[in-house]
Amino acid sequence: MKIIVIDDDPTGSQTVHGCLLILKWDVDSLREALLHPSPLVFILANTRSLLPNEAALRNCEICFALKEALFIEGIKPEEICLVSRGDSTLRGHGVLEPKVISDEFGPFSATIHVPAFLEGGRTTVDGIHMLHGVPVHKTAFAKDKVFGYSTSDLAAWLEEKSHGLIKRDEVQRISISQLDAASKSVDGMNSLKAWLKSLQNNQHIVVDAENSEQLFALAKASRELRKNKRFLFRSAASLINGLANIRSEVLDSHQLSKFRRRDACDNFFPGLVLIGSHVPLADAQLEYLLESSDCKGIEVPVKTIAELLDENESKILVSDLEGQLYEEAVEIITSGKTTVLFTSRGELLFNSIKKKVEFGKFLALFVSRLASSLSPNLGYIISKGGVTTNILLSEGLGLKKLKLEGQILPGVSLVLPEISSQMSPLPVITLPGNLGDSSTLFRLWNLLETCGISE
Repeated sequence: MKIIVIDDDPTGSQTVHGCLLILKWDVDSLREALLHPSPLVFILANTRSLLPNEAALRNCEICFALKEALFIEGIKPEEICLVSRGDSTLRGHGVLEPKVISDEFGPFSATIHVPAFLEGGRTTVDGIHMLHGVPVHKTAFAKDKVFGYSTSDLAAWLEEKSHGLIKRDEVQRISISQLDAASKSVDGMNSLKAWLKSLQNNQHIVVDAENSEQLFALAKASRELRKNKRFLFRSAASLINGLANIRSEVLDSHQLSKFRRRDACDNFFPGLVLIGSHVPLADAQLEYLLESSDCKGIEVPVKTIAELLDENESKILVSDLEGQLYEEAVEIITSGKTTVLFTSRGELLFNSIKKKVEFGKFLALFVSRLASSLSPNLGYIISKGGVTTNILLSEGLGLKKLKLEGQILPGVSLVLPEISSQMSPLPVITLPGNLGDSSTLFRLWNLLETCGISE
């Protein structure tokens, strides 16, 4: 069974390896992905950067093209497993996107919501979703200006985000005790399957999870019922391992040294760190990284760009600024240091969510063009933030598909462009905005800088 993951940003593949990530969803690209030997394919839809109506339209476009690709390849919709991958801190179109997919590919017996991301400390207990033991509505992520929410109770969250269309009292829950029993005995597995088999009419289910064995048990039960029941999943990354029956792997130093690009003299090219995320964790990680004397920062002045866009000659003025920042980066690269390109910290205030989203996409494209222009002399790029990373890959570097090689740290993936070129492909490391602690970005950079040092 092929597992098709429609990913709302490029970081949802952060626990698996050996599969394709596609950034275009034309029929031919989807057919190629369906024929790839991996049981998994990720479609990087980047819908978290879109307004609700735009996100719905994009999901529709993907579903229409996927239907045609399946028909051409002679694959029935019942023979695939569909996952709408969303953020483990509950930001995104968590109700809208699975509804669109259900409308196009249903009927389903249930939509199963599994936001647990164990590698990042996101767990769900008694229906309450938590980050390192703290209910997520008490974290900075719940204050997101676009996707904020007021509760960590997933049933209540579904009611809130559906504007009352999903009633919290009608949402059912798979408990930790059910999953533990299923992971330890045949009787427990049979009991879980019987419970799942009773679901019908696209019931909404939330799932408790504290460890990977629980999610593997749920995945196994759903696989064994696939001839009788169809389930749609809205999940974070951890469940996907179970669905594909793939365990996480972390790349070692020797493997990393093979991916990092070298110059004609076989010396490593320097790297680039790109930071677009504006969550407080990203601020802390940036500050920690810049304490290293081997890194030099370049601030992209967000307020200045916003002001330039209001000028009559905005395109020329923004282009001039881009040229100035490019020259600064070239000077750093020439010195052999790591360039850290980051947008001004803090967020500008806008008079509408639409303007905020549109400016965010413009800003991501601006820094992505800069990164792309520097890419011939880079050994790697670390990209922090989902929207930034997607636009870097699809618009900045102009890629259609990627090969996921694996993880460098838990939840942090290395991807390679799948292109025909004499030049070795540029590795891009995708670091979610919400992952890790203040030292994570530094540790990631240090791993890349020291890889192969003993060769």
